[in-house]
Amino acid sequence: MEKVRLGIIGFGTQGSYYAEFLNEGKVEQMELAALCDIDPAKKEEAAEKYPELPFYEDYLEMLESGEVDAVVTTVPHYLHPEMGIEALKRDIHALLEKPAGVYSKQVKELNEFAASKPDLTFAIMFNQRTNPLYQKVKEIVDNGEIGDLRRANWIITSWWRPQSYYDQSAWRATWGEEGGGVLVNQAPHQIDLMQWICGMPKKVYSNVKYGYQRDIAVEDEVTALFDYGDGATGSFITCTHDPIGTDRFELFGDKGKIIVDNSKKVTIKRLVKSEQEMSDNMTMMEVYNLVQGGDTDEMYTEEVIEFESNWQEQHPNVMRNFAANVLDGEELLAPGAEGINGVTVANSIHLSSWLDKEVELPIDEELFLEELNKKIEAEKTNN
Repeated sequence: MEKVRLGIIGFGTQGSYYAEFLNEGKVEQMELAALCDIDPAKKEEAAEKYPELPFYEDYLEMLESGEVDAVVTTVPHYLHPEMGIEALKRDIHALLEKPAGVYSKQVKELNEFAASKPDLTFAIMFNQRTNPLYQKVKEIVDNGEIGDLRRANWIITSWWRPQSYYDQSAWRATWGEEGGGVLVNQAPHQIDLMQWICGMPKKVYSNVKYGYQRDIAVEDEVTALFDYGDGATGSFITCTHDPIGTDRFELFGDKGKIIVDNSKKVTIKRLVKSEQEMSDNMTMMEVYNLVQGGDTDEMYTEEVIEFESNWQEQHPNVMRNFAANVLDGEELLAPGAEGINGVTVANSIHLSSWLDKEVELPIDEELFLEELNKKIEAEKTNN
């Protein structure tokens, strides 16, 4: 195999975008091989844009066709695990769009099946992991340059969505079709990055607003508190009703601090001595001089790095890595099995708000599904 023949399941906004850059040859080791969608209008659109490309209305027929070596799923979230399993069953490599699923129980089933097919490539479209900025932040944390984590805070409210956004499709912002709001649609990348860099929390407590500023059933405002154990804490704040928006990620350790602004600038402040050593050895006169505007050079060094990550290259870069893994065994940036982590965090935030109490991870998956189904049934009744 010289190139991976990719089939796209779902020819909507995201699927069309993937088809376009694949057709332009932006992923050298991959070629667009087939399209699939259940909407007749999409079939007509595909016939105009890609007249020689096979088009399927049933994704199982595509998987059985022999036309594809791999697929990417750009479909409603509930379908990702099912389609991933069906592809892997037929020895077809699977790249899932985020999130890996709506609830961790279904993602766990996918992961268990994928583990039985170790020779196949299974990945997830966490394109932000290709961002050099976040790769640098992870490297600094992993190398212990800011010491043991004490606190991590991310305010990511730059997801403004007007009511017209939700009104454009019946499946948007529904429990039954989308599985949630900002936590499953806009913010999965930041949830993944936070757990990728900081690790998984041990406990979660949340305050979540549903239909707070939009006429929707799902969440549009989230404040979550994380307990990482050993005293380390975190917070995650996101919403879809702030037209000004903030994107600020801070990580504080006993040897320094990292501040990320707007996913473009990283400020790294490295303490000359650890905070504990400073506390144990500084006199009150030294502390007084410092807080009165003394020279901080003896306290910490500061490094500022500006990044200009091309967003348009992030998705192609995931596919390049995916194809390179299929063909050459290159290490995956976003292994599919890791998709369950972000889903679990989102589930824990939802469950904490539904139960109005702190929840421990791993969460009770059966209880989460029971509560989710209540939301789905209520939604049907209200409609």
